[in-house]
Amino acid sequence: MNRTVFVMAAGAALLASVGVATAGDDSQAARPTTVVAADVGAREPQVAVDGHGRVYVAFGVGNSIRCARSEDGGRSYRIATVGEAGVLSLGMRRGPRIAAAGDFVVVSAIVGREGKGRDGDLLAWRSTDAGQSWKGPARVNTVEGSAREGLHGMAAGPGGSVFCAWLDLREKGTLVYGSRSRDGGATWEPDKLVYRSPSGSVCQCCHPSVAFGPTGELAVMWRNIVDGARDLYLARSTDDGATFGSAEKLGRGTWRLNACPMDGGAAALGPDDSVETVWMRENTVFAASPGGRERRLGRGVQGWTAFGPNGPYTAWLAARPGKLLVLPPGRDEPLAIAEDANDPVVASAPGGRGPVFVAWESKSTGIQTMRLDAPSGR
Repeated sequence: MNRTVFVMAAGAALLASVGVATAGDDSQAARPTTVVAADVGAREPQVAVDGHGRVYVAFGVGNSIRCARSEDGGRSYRIATVGEAGVLSLGMRRGPRIAAAGDFVVVSAIVGREGKGRDGDLLAWRSTDAGQSWKGPARVNTVEGSAREGLHGMAAGPGGSVFCAWLDLREKGTLVYGSRSRDGGATWEPDKLVYRSPSGSVCQCCHPSVAFGPTGELAVMWRNIVDGARDLYLARSTDDGATFGSAEKLGRGTWRLNACPMDGGAAALGPDDSVETVWMRENTVFAASPGGRERRLGRGVQGWTAFGPNGPYTAWLAARPGKLLVLPPGRDEPLAIAEDANDPVVASAPGGRGPVFVAWESKSTGIQTMRLDAPSGR
């Protein structure tokens, strides 16, 4: 028996017991759905869920940016081309990002004429018909070429607000810059500095994360460099990213490292604007809230998290690539849902109301998604 099938069959009862959708649910079986087959060469999936329960998966194929959408709870997907504007940044958490902003869907990506770190701008496309057709792109970064590192994050908040944050190279050292859109990605305000490290540079190859809460509070997280330590920091904004408060180190421990671990983690805001972050230190995945002590989740890398109706759902890899582990609310130990996975992401509907989906990339099976929360009443 295929090892992945064995893991899924053995874990089905456990998945049901903790609220992860199983084969008995109408919405989704306890098996992955293939969005794109492996032979297509799709890379770096990102997932979003809108307020109508539609699921969107953005990804890159060569230099083409594409978006798959599902209107049947993740059972099937239809794929549209978002755009192609040059050499697309892909790999090691580079790649498109996607957000559902009210009635709009926004996809962002870093693209250059030459690519491979020589140039690159953060571009954004916008759909007004649930991902069937796309307009754009609009350039988000003000200084041409400053986003050439290729790493960024994006999130949508209430009322059509969208915020992008990226690693910026307009000056010596790596800075965190950001820009906001108040009209669902149609236009972008001049970018602003989010954070400058006292060392002169944040960690150069770890992606930043962006998350909105249901009341509009915004959080940006990145890996910093301070006194030789590469720890995660977070800054919050209560005015849609116009200004940010002081940056705060996450967790009590520290990691002195003279190299970039290429692992940025993820941040999420819950229904009451509580903040949950997930990140890696010394090949161990931790969860932490600002001001609190970190909680060890297990050995692994490439963590991601999102709030569902009952709390945070967290995914990470035992190795990269390797076994995909998911920790739903109410469990102490993670569940293995795939054996050959890379770069998982988790997303839920606005305000954490659900549904909750995980997406990942696999060399053997392509881009996969799975619903993690069972429908209410099941």
